[in-house]
Amino acid sequence: MTNPLFSLVQPFITRLDPETAHGLAIQALKAGIYPRPETVAPDNLAQTVFGLKFANPVGIAAGFDKNAEVPDAILRLGMGFAEVGTLTPLAQSGNPRPRIFRLKQKRGVINRLGFNNDGHGPALSRLQQRQQNGIVGVNIGANKDTADKTLDYVAGIQTFAPVASYFTVNISSPNTPGLRGLQQRDELDHLLAAVLSQRDACAKEQVRVPVLVKIAPDLNEAKLKDIVEICLEREIDGAIISNTTITRDSVQGAENTGETGGLSGAPLFEKSTAVLARFHVLSAGKIPLIGVGGIDSAQSAYAKITAGATLVQLYTGLIYEGVGLVGSIISGLSDLLTRDGYENITDAVGTRAEEWSTKFNQEKV
Repeated sequence: MTNPLFSLVQPFITRLDPETAHGLAIQALKAGIYPRPETVAPDNLAQTVFGLKFANPVGIAAGFDKNAEVPDAILRLGMGFAEVGTLTPLAQSGNPRPRIFRLKQKRGVINRLGFNNDGHGPALSRLQQRQQNGIVGVNIGANKDTADKTLDYVAGIQTFAPVASYFTVNISSPNTPGLRGLQQRDELDHLLAAVLSQRDACAKEQVRVPVLVKIAPDLNEAKLKDIVEICLEREIDGAIISNTTITRDSVQGAENTGETGGLSGAPLFEKSTAVLARFHVLSAGKIPLIGVGGIDSAQSAYAKITAGATLVQLYTGLIYEGVGLVGSIISGLSDLLTRDGYENITDAVGTRAEEWSTKFNQEKV
């Protein structure tokens, strides 16, 4: 539900270049200009996932706070967790602007940012200076020009192990050449072996940090099975499903559909949810999943959960609904669980996975 203040400023915001508007949002969070939740999350939303206690299942997706500038402000919006990044060892400017495009009629966004970020050093410094407790994951990636991308992921683990609540290994952005190739069976196995080895080495001196993998929605059955098998064999802590899509089937005829990059928002909802459910079924629910893609209401968040997600993340939905979306999803999820007779959110996870999984089988991927 859109809040009144957002309704007043949205016409102004949507006239701005999307990247400029995003920059203003970050500055507003830095300055403390944002609403705080009036109540705590209901008890039926609390759960422990990969060893971390989440007060509620709603988080911010990577890409919003690329440089770890406002994780605590994000948590104060009422979110159960925040994820910063994607962060690469060296700073890089990303692709030329303009590189973010709204599809207003479809409530979607296309971006081709290309892992623009300040690099490991500045982000580490900011995270070290945090004064607030709360779950903050670190999304790590590889620099565009790195020959052996595995080394960049290992460097990310080594750098952020003292400050990360969990890691996300991002191998699915469509905007870094060759990155999605890391989803191939042998490449993924090699990468995860190196990443988990470094994680375990760091854990000898501190807490063992969970490692998650973020995959693309543009996968066929065979490739998805390979990913699931490797994740199970390597005992990965979780997976995030999904990143943006390079397909345009769901936005034919809309503005900006000719732009290259990854599509997010409402047009991604069905595709990403079907992949999520298929992953849940193939893994027999053994791997906790974070559902991302097209969540813009309590109902769409609940659909992700019943399809197999344990947690959910937002980004594009906030662009069209405003920060009031966080509270409405949290309260709405609690009501939906009560309506369906579930005592806790964990009871609802995957209850419609088989149904959603059949939609994946019908996808032309």
